[in-house]
Amino acid sequence: VQLQASGGGLVQPGGSLRLSCAASGSIRSIETLGWYRQAPGKQRELVAIITSGGSTRYAESVKGRFTISRDNAKNTVFLQMNSLAPEDTAVYYCNTITTTIWGGPPRSYWGQGTQVTVSS
Repeated sequence: VQLQASGGGLVQPGGSLRLSCAASGSIRSIETLGWYRQAPGKQRELVAIITSGGSTRYAESVKGRFTISRDNAKNTVFLQMNSLAPEDTAVYYCNTITTTIWGGPPRSYWGQGTQVTVSS
């Protein structure tokens, strides 16, 4: 399973960005799609996650500003980020919990990360 993320970049405080991540490969069933981030010197943390049924969960720090959504037909997850602040600066990673056509339990897969920098 491969995850290809895109949409990062440099934005001014108060601005917006939209991240996308497409999953591909030997996918049988995607259970969750999510976004995590890691700032310099900090541990990776959950930003938002969405289940196959559409349930969502957000980190407290992004509630009301970020929105996660998915296109099940395209195995793609999106993260709309509004009202960005310097503390949102980090490498953003997409993640999926997925079962493959080869069987076995669901496994976690990670994308390569995309840099988001919020600065004036």
